[in-house]
Amino acid sequence: QVQLVESGGGLVQAGGSLRLSCAASGRTFSSYPMGWLRQAPGKEREFVATINGGGSNTYYADSVKGRFTISRDNAKNTVYLQMNSLKPEDTAVYYCAATSAYPIVTVKMYHSWGQGTQGTVSS
Repeated sequence: QVQLVESGGGLVQAGGSLRLSCAASGRTFSSYPMGWLRQAPGKEREFVATINGGGSNTYYADSVKGRFTISRDNAKNTVYLQMNSLKPEDTAVYYCAATSAYPIVTVKMYHSWGQGTQGTVSS
C-alpha cells in the first residue's frame, strides 16, 4: 500500500491549464500503476487517466484525450496530471489512486486513495 497526497488544484477560466501532483510514500511506488480519477458534484466518481509502473504507457478517458497528460517521476515518488484546454465540465475533485494492473478503468479497482484536490473551471 502507498499513502497519497494530491495538490495543485485551483480555479481557472475555460481554456486554461492546471497541473496536479500526487506525492506517494512508500518504497514500492514504482511497482504500482497509478491513475487519476474525478468526481463532479452530483455525479459518480469516474476514470480520467492511468499510467503503468515504469511510466512508458498511458491510457485516457475519451473525454480528456488530447487535453490531459499523465506522467510520473519514480525518483520523486510523484505522479502528475497536466490539464490543458480546460472546460467547465472538467470541474471536479480530482483523486489519485493506485491499482494492481494496467490499464484499469474501473473505479472500484483502485485503492490507496488520496484526499483529493478541487479543480474548478469557470466559463
